[in-house]
Amino acid sequence: MSKEIKVPAVGESITEVTIGQWFKKDGDEVQMDEVLCELESDKATFELPAEAAGVLRIKAQEGDVLEIGAVICEIDEAGTPGTSEPAKAPEPQSKTKEKSSGSKATGEVKEMVVPTVGESITEVTLANWIKSDGDYVKLDEIIAEVDSDKATFELPAEASGILRHVAQEGDVLEIGGMICKIEVTEGEPAAEAASDQSSASGTDVSGNTNYATGHASPAASKILAEKGVSPESVKGTGKDGRITKEDAQNAQKSAPAPTKAESEPAAASAPAPVAGSRNERREKMSSLRKTVAKRLVSVKNETAMLTTFNEVNMKPIMDLRSKFKEQFKEKHGVGLGFMSFFTKAVCVALQEWPAVNAKIDGNEIVYNDYCDISIAVSAPKGLVVPVIRNAETLSFDQIEKEVVRLAGKARDNKLSIEEMTGGTFTLTNGGIFGSMMSTPIINAPQSAILGMHNIVQRPMAVNGEVVILPMMYVALSYDHRIIDGRESVSFLVRVKELLEDPTRLLFGV
Repeated sequence: MSKEIKVPAVGESITEVTIGQWFKKDGDEVQMDEVLCELESDKATFELPAEAAGVLRIKAQEGDVLEIGAVICEIDEAGTPGTSEPAKAPEPQSKTKEKSSGSKATGEVKEMVVPTVGESITEVTLANWIKSDGDYVKLDEIIAEVDSDKATFELPAEASGILRHVAQEGDVLEIGGMICKIEVTEGEPAAEAASDQSSASGTDVSGNTNYATGHASPAASKILAEKGVSPESVKGTGKDGRITKEDAQNAQKSAPAPTKAESEPAAASAPAPVAGSRNERREKMSSLRKTVAKRLVSVKNETAMLTTFNEVNMKPIMDLRSKFKEQFKEKHGVGLGFMSFFTKAVCVALQEWPAVNAKIDGNEIVYNDYCDISIAVSAPKGLVVPVIRNAETLSFDQIEKEVVRLAGKARDNKLSIEEMTGGTFTLTNGGIFGSMMSTPIINAPQSAILGMHNIVQRPMAVNGEVVILPMMYVALSYDHRIIDGRESVSFLVRVKELLEDPTRLLFGV
């Protein structure tokens, strides 16, 4: 009896695949679950396992493009090569594994797809696999990290069993696209399951190698061919010694040694060496960086952005901090910073000038009666903007604690989508990096952003006398389509007034 092996469904949007390479030849005897070939889609490369044990009959060749569901090969389960008498089918590897490892295959395969992570997110990037292909994983165990344009989140296993990668690190996947499969098992493998797994995947006991050793994936083969590099000269770092795309990108073609006749003229005409290193390096832009770049350009092109400036005497706030910072920290367990003063001041000003706290939605203006203040934070993977919800209702210590919490999660790349969406106004502090003045770009769909800068001791005229005061430039960038000059300037003047006399914040005047 022959079993037809068809191209499996690998994702909702994928309709065809290309045969990358065959690991088995026509007429070879294959075992259950043994990898037969590699298939390449427009999003990922994946392996095709044997669905039965028997003799392989190849129906499609390397490079052929097949539709989903097309027959790619057949497995003759009736006999083995070189015998006319039907042979007993070899015991499936899953049963062998069961005997030695204590786990039992159920036959169920759990297909894991990219989950919905936010209303505005349509695609994600597979950052890195935490579990390798073929590893045993438990239900809810973290198997991979995925980057969206707003945050990095962890992908938990949706079943217990053997993990099979479908997507590779660096692949961009749409929401709902397949990322991996889990061959569901009952029970956890014993310690010797690792050696059983290696023999089940075709490892040669005598040589510690198998069909994958030294083989290049389709993407790697293309890169090596373009470079003119032989796969034999490249050491594979992938599973079982396979040559990955990264190995191919890092491979260098060894240049033949020049003859004496060739080297002498070159030496005579070669320019004088340049002192110092001239190395270059390229890094792929992260999804977060690409999205930030796209949005900043969009804001510049689609809004009537304008910036107005003012300066603030920071001495009253600095005096208050010096007087009460020890008592504040002792009572609340958090330091008294400048951010709480600025947050409280802009909340008062936003409620007095609601257009600055509004946004345009089509042909309508949406006014917000609450103040969700976004705080720009420089995280390891780029700029993120977590939100302090209903900041107008919070006290100084509550604001400071929230700033510390959000900044810590941003540095650890642990911010959730909910913590970074829905702000109505943004604060950004370039002063911590030494910026004297800047024109910050609006954080769409908001209509305004306030830029804080460094504090500099400058001579100022006070009551006819020159006094040295700690001064800060503040900049308000706003969308002139919704905010008029009167409102923007009045808003910034009100913020200046509240900061230069912070007791107003206590009495609401």
